[in-house]
Amino acid sequence: MFDLYTSPTPNGWKASCTLEELGLAYVVKPVNLMKQEQKTPDFLAMNPNGRIPVIKNTQSEEVVFESGAIMIYLAELTGQLLPTSGPKRYEVLQWLMFQMGGVGPMMGQANVFFRYFPEKIPAAIDRYQNESQRLLSVLDQHLSDKEFLCEEFSIADIANWCWARTHEWSGVDISEMAHLKRWINTMHAREGCYKGIKVPGKVDPADIVKSGKTLIV
Repeated sequence: MFDLYTSPTPNGWKASCTLEELGLAYVVKPVNLMKQEQKTPDFLAMNPNGRIPVIKNTQSEEVVFESGAIMIYLAELTGQLLPTSGPKRYEVLQWLMFQMGGVGPMMGQANVFFRYFPEKIPAAIDRYQNESQRLLSVLDQHLSDKEFLCEEFSIADIANWCWARTHEWSGVDISEMAHLKRWINTMHAREGCYKGIKVPGKVDPADIVKSGKTLIV
């Protein structure tokens, strides 16, 4: 059993989708980012960086933060969604790192300057939207001859999908990326992924904009 401290963001969905795909039992502990609940002493004791998601293994008392680390932890714990050794393992890890080092940060910054920042700075918006589009085009090209990013469905697919599916929120056009769109739809049709993006619940983007806070992180 796990406690999942999360919010409805791409990084939060990475954890909940992984838990759902692995069929693991968990209790959702919603964290209200707009109320800064991720900065409370109790939360900072679990993650000093004050970011979601965080999971707690209620049996071993192990606490893991950082969405990518959580995914690896759960995959290794169950022996699923991540090969145990060899080239196939590192293929999955490299595409996971591609999301963590590229897709997530660039789309996150696109969100900030396109959606939240009070002053519209065209150069910043263009910079992050263009780089996000370039990264998504890398995924599109890679998916041109395969169903999933690696030989089989893995945590790399979950991680990249949780961000790629939000391209409209970042103002990124993928209309010419047929392979990426096909893959996004394939992922959405998976029961575990579909359930995972419903955790912990829906949020109204208009409320985020009015609050002046950055939620999609």
